Amino acid sequence: MTQRPASPDPGRDDDPTRRPGEPGGTPDEHPGDGEPELSPSGTDWLTDDEWLDWLSTVAPGDEDPENDPGQAARSAKPARGAKAARAPKGTARVPKGKRRGPGQPGSARRIPGDSPGPVGAFATGQVMDTAPGGPVVFGHAEHAAGDDARFAGATDDELTGLICGLDRAEAAACALKHAAVAELIRRSPDDGCELEGPAQMPATWHEFTVAELGDALAETRQAAEGTLGLAHDLETKLPGTKAAFRSGVLRLAKVEIIARATANLTPEEARAAEALVLERAGRLTPSGLRSAIARAVIEVAPDKARKRREEAARNARVQRWLEDSGNAALMGRELPPADVLAADQRITWWARELRAAGLDGDMDQLRALAYMDIMLGRDSRLVTSPEPPASTDATGGGQDGPGRQTPDDPRDAGPGDAGPGDAGPGDAGPGDAGPGDAGSGPDSDGTWTPPRSGVIPAGFIGCINLTVPLATMLGLADRPGEISGLGPVDPALARDLAHAAAQNPKTTYCVTVTDEQGHAIGHGCARPGPTNRTRTARPPEPRPPSDHSPPAGPGTSPGFTFTASGEDGPPGGYGAWRLSTGTPGRPDLLIALDPIALDTCDHRFEARGHDPGVKLRHLSQIRHATCTGPTCRRPSRQCDFEHNIPYEAGGRTCLCNSGPKCRHEHRLKQDPRWKVEQITPGTFRWTAPSGRQYTTEPTRYPI
Repeated sequence: MTQRPASPDPGRDDDPTRRPGEPGGTPDEHPGDGEPELSPSGTDWLTDDEWLDWLSTVAPGDEDPENDPGQAARSAKPARGAKAARAPKGTARVPKGKRRGPGQPGSARRIPGDSPGPVGAFATGQVMDTAPGGPVVFGHAEHAAGDDARFAGATDDELTGLICGLDRAEAAACALKHAAVAELIRRSPDDGCELEGPAQMPATWHEFTVAELGDALAETRQAAEGTLGLAHDLETKLPGTKAAFRSGVLRLAKVEIIARATANLTPEEARAAEALVLERAGRLTPSGLRSAIARAVIEVAPDKARKRREEAARNARVQRWLEDSGNAALMGRELPPADVLAADQRITWWARELRAAGLDGDMDQLRALAYMDIMLGRDSRLVTSPEPPASTDATGGGQDGPGRQTPDDPRDAGPGDAGPGDAGPGDAGPGDAGPGDAGSGPDSDGTWTPPRSGVIPAGFIGCINLTVPLATMLGLADRPGEISGLGPVDPALARDLAHAAAQNPKTTYCVTVTDEQGHAIGHGCARPGPTNRTRTARPPEPRPPSDHSPPAGPGTSPGFTFTASGEDGPPGGYGAWRLSTGTPGRPDLLIALDPIALDTCDHRFEARGHDPGVKLRHLSQIRHATCTGPTCRRPSRQCDFEHNIPYEAGGRTCLCNSGPKCRHEHRLKQDPRWKVEQITPGTFRWTAPSGRQYTTEPTRYPI
């Protein structure tokens, strides 16, 4: 009987597939031994070479499965105390006797028997199923795939082993990429930073190394910063995680979880925290690993865990983005946990009220509807019934709406009434509604249509920049629009938004002419026509259907018209036009379309001094809707008007010598190691310190 204390979680971290004789055996498997067996290098880790050397000792034919499958391995073991050359510094190591992937059966030991065919090597316990990630595994998988990538003759077991092998190979390649990024850091330390420590890494890297890496990978600045930070942490703080990454035990997503959790720790504390989870990290799901490393960090440095939470609360924010489906998302970040729990309970409470009022949908759908009701101060029950019946929740308290609850039961605070202390972690029990609770059911055809209190909420007008192809707005075509800050939207939504915006007298309009690539070549801003031309707009006469006109639908806005004004436009421009929104009582809008310099420039908008005129700045922002940095997406309205050749050096204040640059890219351009050329009025060429070049073209608008 073992003298060691029993595991508090028996069986979870054990490896039931390991057999006696395999490296990493326990004292229970070797009676008389007081300690687990060490690798030839004298550590608790096997290098890749040591692992493959051991595999070679139990090749098919040397084993007799009828007798003792581990005998050959035991016979081939070096004598205890024998010395072996240590692997070169930095060689990836894997835990002895532990699975090399996310827990697939048989991946920790070699099983005797033949493995016929290229795919057979990936069967349970065969050599490729037990090998660490790397080019050998990838090469065998490439060969096994065949010319058609159909893996002919592979059993399900072999195919699963091949998938796991490629997962390890992918992780190993990614680890090697981060090792190369670490070398880039060594070659570009920040000013005054020396290479230090066993890893010979600077404390931080040069400010513009982020831009160099981001431009090379076509990544955002934030993503490039994250790659540099992870590479630095793997070299200086997380050697065990680095080894597991390099051998394929951990893929990138799990490595990032460990690195983020230990970000505020010293190298010593980070190594202590990773040691508490690394042995089982490959078998844990991402959420399980996130929870495990968070507990480990709190155990190692509880004060730093608290400090990190408090500092992150200063970065509280609300983010929005466009979903891949075309819908949108809204999310709060770094919020107080108690407030989030209270808000979540309030959303659930109102979702129950919507369900009690007869609205269809499961609890997820009703919670989403309740969330928007609370945010916009509306009551979706009014859509289904002009006089919604009074409903009660589980406690019997009545209510009047998401922001007006009657005080029948003080425990039922309606949205907008409760403070941070009104709901806490202990209020919700197992029976409370949550994301998986059943609702009143979908529509008869199996789908769910959310109730609508109007196509577009009134509050959206004046807070977005909507770009819609004119043909889409007029109902002549179905081309996508785009919302600044969100992204592309489908034609029906674009028309709905344009129609709703037209109802607001403060809405302004610009018209941009594009070439066949979507580059802006002309632009004009609408202005009201003379008062004596004000007329009550009316819908245009119906047009006969044609092969080029999509059928009219509920999303079309027939009130918009765009016609020639009969007046001369700017010289070299694209004429003068009249835009009518179809809104009664609103004057028509006149638009004169000026040219935008792309390939050549006639300097018609050149300013005499350093500062641009209003039109010059605006046309520059239309030509490039975002910063002209290769990967920067900051809106041009938030950027500097930047002279490519400095004004002090004789550069023009003109479209042929300017473009919007965010403050970061503006400073980057001024770094002597970088070079930026405006090779045409609309095209910029950036040359990085490495000599690599990146070209920025004008914005491509929907056409």
